[in-house]
Amino acid sequence: PTCRSQGLGIGKQRKLQMHQVQRGAGPKLLLIHGLGGSWQSWSTILDKLAAQRAVIAIDLPGHGATPAEADSGTFLGLVGSVERYIADNDLTGVDIVGSSMGARIVLELARRGEVGNVVALDPGGFWRGWERTFFKVTISLSGLLLRAIRPSLPMLSRHKASRTALLAQLSVRPWALDPNVVATELTGLSMTPTFDALVEDLARGPEQTGPAARSTGSIVIGWGQQDRLCLPRQAKRAQAAFPSAQLHWFRSSGHFPAWDMPEETVTVILGTMR
Repeated sequence: PTCRSQGLGIGKQRKLQMHQVQRGAGPKLLLIHGLGGSWQSWSTILDKLAAQRAVIAIDLPGHGATPAEADSGTFLGLVGSVERYIADNDLTGVDIVGSSMGARIVLELARRGEVGNVVALDPGGFWRGWERTFFKVTISLSGLLLRAIRPSLPMLSRHKASRTALLAQLSVRPWALDPNVVATELTGLSMTPTFDALVEDLARGPEQTGPAARSTGSIVIGWGQQDRLCLPRQAKRAQAAFPSAQLHWFRSSGHFPAWDMPEETVTVILGTMR
């Protein structure tokens, strides 16, 4: 892979270092990870996507190897950072895929007319009522736990029982996941400095709105039928906000189809991009 930090001009004095990984050749495909993740969140499908596309996977500000900006603890702040990245790298109209919080980011960019074809996998932002509290409490407790046991995460990730306990809310088959993928993801989440601020902002902020701009290409909203974080009932709200979108159900998946059903996820993404 090619890895580098991409400088972004912000005013005249300051530059945001947006870390990115590039693989493959062909039409460009931009990947946006979720809360607490990094470019490595796509490791289960990255190589297969790169067999047909020039894949660019970034670390959002405050995540992975990209330093946080002053507004990186807010959803709109992250959207603005991705907008600047797209503009500064001549990527307007790029095909884009997002997961979880990243899926909401790509839907917002579709609403603004910044991107081409779109796949949004289990997007946040469509919770209502008690679902907001459920999201905030469960994900906040997970963050607290992972920070407390951070030194033990590589060891715990090697054992099926502890993988299952740690990822029961996010995967339908956590025991079957690659221990290295699990250790990387959980350690990264535990080290994300903007995690708590983003949870608060996402839980209290307004519901995501649509529809997509006319310039946006095809949109697929994918949802794990056994998602225990962004509950499946929210999928209808997402489709109502973006009526031009096709809804695809991943029948044997939790919150991350790229983990639980990687082959089908690749098929959906590449099919949408055609």
